[in-house]
Amino acid sequence: MRLGLLFICLVFGASPVLAQDYHQAFDPGELDDRPVGTPNDVTVLGTPHLSQLPNSFRVEMVHPLISRLVEWAPTAIAVENNSGLLCDKMRRMPERYEQAIESYCFDVSIASSVTGLDVPTANTKAETMLTELQDDPPPGTRRELAAVFLAAGEPGSALVQWLRLPEQERHADVNLTEDLVSLLKQRATRKNETDAVAARVAAASGLERLWSVDDQSTYMGELPDEDAFGAAIMEAWENPATKAQSEEAEALAAGLNQPGGLLAMYRAYNSPSYAAIKYRSDFGAALAEPSPEGYGRRYVAYWETRNLRMVANMREVLGRQTGTRMLAIVGASHKGYYEAYLAQMRDVTLVDVLPLLENKAD
Repeated sequence: MRLGLLFICLVFGASPVLAQDYHQAFDPGELDDRPVGTPNDVTVLGTPHLSQLPNSFRVEMVHPLISRLVEWAPTAIAVENNSGLLCDKMRRMPERYEQAIESYCFDVSIASSVTGLDVPTANTKAETMLTELQDDPPPGTRRELAAVFLAAGEPGSALVQWLRLPEQERHADVNLTEDLVSLLKQRATRKNETDAVAARVAAASGLERLWSVDDQSTYMGELPDEDAFGAAIMEAWENPATKAQSEEAEALAAGLNQPGGLLAMYRAYNSPSYAAIKYRSDFGAALAEPSPEGYGRRYVAYWETRNLRMVANMREVLGRQTGTRMLAIVGASHKGYYEAYLAQMRDVTLVDVLPLLENKAD
């Protein structure tokens, strides 16, 4: 067998070393063709997780950011949340996803009890109601749709419907009970990018919903030693790039109360250099982590799988309507991966978000 392999290598000019230099012949990212008609534009806003900002952060600080995003006139907004349908599937395997369900899935029990709808049925009803929705629907229709979205496991979209109601119409009725109203009022004051930014941009832009594109269902098998895994990743993160990034984050957080402080933070997290330093501090460092169990490589496999699925979910939404202008709001660590994967798609045009974040008088 070895002599035969050597003969083949000599005849065809191949070698085991040269085989590692293979590069695929087809790279859609290198093509310059474009689809007929209006392109699908996507701008990716890398965001800090607002819930993790210091106490000096106040929800009203997002208003200048919201006004800029509304100016871009998005027709779809993708957010870093698990969809209700994904969580419904995960709940069927609680032994595998218990922690992820608790951390990343909205509890539909109250809304399901009120509406009598399970998650799949509520999603179907929400789609039907949106298809039949009038240009200026009665307030009762919006309240019902908010309740249905809650039962569907889509609280961000329920909040969009709530915010689109006139102030005097934001009250309980036969469909949207006091319990559900209380839930929506709580979400309207929460410090996170879905409720404080995305839902408000959607409502101000005349949109009816958000698109939940996160995917926390990645399963890499049981870890032989979770403590060892965590220790290995933490050790990989101890590097100069992490130190530099942490120092910049602290300086940005310290300036939050200065005029334009939050926008300055967003400009930094969306700068061209951010993805590179984040890779060096995090994912690249993890790949070089030397444990025999390959803990760092397992971590990066989870991360890349999750981002691929998130972008696939976005691509599915873009396929619903040609000429979509999608605003994707996602934790800043995802932005580089989002744009790299989206750039491979011939029916997607990436739009730089930085001009929207320029420092200008408000």
